[in-house]
Amino acid sequence: MSAIRILVADDHGIVRKGLRSLLDGLPGAEIVGEAADGREAVRLAAELAPDVIVMDIGMPGLNGIDATAQIVKRDPRAGVIILSVHSDESYILRALGAGAKGYLLKDSADADLLRAVESVARGRPFFSPAITETLLADYMRYLQQRGLKDSYDLLTDREKEVLQLLAQGKSNKEVAALLRLSTYTVDTHRNNLMQKLNLHNTAEIVLYAVRKKIIS
Repeated sequence: MSAIRILVADDHGIVRKGLRSLLDGLPGAEIVGEAADGREAVRLAAELAPDVIVMDIGMPGLNGIDATAQIVKRDPRAGVIILSVHSDESYILRALGAGAKGYLLKDSADADLLRAVESVARGRPFFSPAITETLLADYMRYLQQRGLKDSYDLLTDREKEVLQLLAQGKSNKEVAALLRLSTYTVDTHRNNLMQKLNLHNTAEIVLYAVRKKIIS
């Protein structure tokens, strides 16, 4: 794999220094820029075209989620990893809705940052393991409180395949090519699985797959 070009965005200089120190441990990684706020992150992402942007969620001027949305709108291939202290589902959904490919808790950055960068650079999503456990526990509690059952087993084998590929960030066209199906057929499978699982958008598909440990 070629060198991974990384942009670090955090409004605290000491945090950026710490992230740099961690990223120095990733062979072939190159930090091409640093941003101290969201607007600077958007500008530098456009100028430097990094492979991965490590983005603090809370920054002055323009927060990390809104900065992510602007960056991904300009370049859908941009691999943004949100760095956050929040494990709440609402924050994760907002980050995914903005186009982030990863969500990393700050208290696990020491252990998970390098794996997150490598994963996102390869086009795969990454979430802190603690998030996966929290989301799964919350989801099971939600089902139990309402007397509901998880509908995953209602999916056909093909729908499960489509779900996993979509959660991994593949487009309908890419899924069609991988499974040797028409895009119309993939779109049908997508609509069917979303209806069965009561999902409404791509962000919710990814979040569901994380909960179920279909992706990590």
